[in-house]
Amino acid sequence: MQPKMPHIDLSGKPIVYEWIHGNSENSYPLFSLPGIMGMMEVFFPGLAEFADEKLPAWPESSAPWSILSYDESGLLAQMAELLSEEGSVFIHPTATIGDFVEIEGPCYIGPGAEIRNSAYLRKGAWICSGALVGHSSEVKNSILLPDSKAPHFNYVGDSIIGIGANLGAGVKLSNVRNDRREILVTMDDGERVETGLRKMGAIIGDGCQLGCNAVTNPGALLMPGTMINPNVTVSGWNS
Repeated sequence: MQPKMPHIDLSGKPIVYEWIHGNSENSYPLFSLPGIMGMMEVFFPGLAEFADEKLPAWPESSAPWSILSYDESGLLAQMAELLSEEGSVFIHPTATIGDFVEIEGPCYIGPGAEIRNSAYLRKGAWICSGALVGHSSEVKNSILLPDSKAPHFNYVGDSIIGIGANLGAGVKLSNVRNDRREILVTMDDGERVETGLRKMGAIIGDGCQLGCNAVTNPGALLMPGTMINPNVTVSGWNS
């Protein structure tokens, strides 16, 4: 089986694929990180240092939230194929899984990741190398990039958390508008952009720090290194 949306690197060469299972005849290839351009570089500049990290294919590199869609190019659909069969779970041998953890497939847990006691990984949770999901935290249809942390009583729904970013205790990434309408994102120049999504949490850039009990509204965008005070509500573009 060939991937539906292969990427090319900056030189125009196809990406080299690496199999998640040993038998290539009945396995699906995981993508090695390409030279993705556009907003991916804006929010996640550190990905260049993780060339061997395994990631799904972004449908639109200019719109990082496109991976969160529920259509055939979205994270959930890709994972069902990447992991060979729907409902499957991949846990790297070096990952640590605590007691009473609930995992729904499809789910990917990468090298050195830590899933602490009583965490809840729902369908579509992609936990990259060295990332942490802590006690009573819930992750759904989201990507935690390398060394990111959702360590204490967090909700991460339909979101991407950048490299080394940290969610303080009780931080919630809200992913649905009260009126259930399509979620719009606000760019740095104030332009409002349609996402085509009715469920989208936040795009959290590399190295962001969110204080305890902060809440991000659906469609919040945080530039790398953004610091959010405790007990605040976050909307729109933040830098």
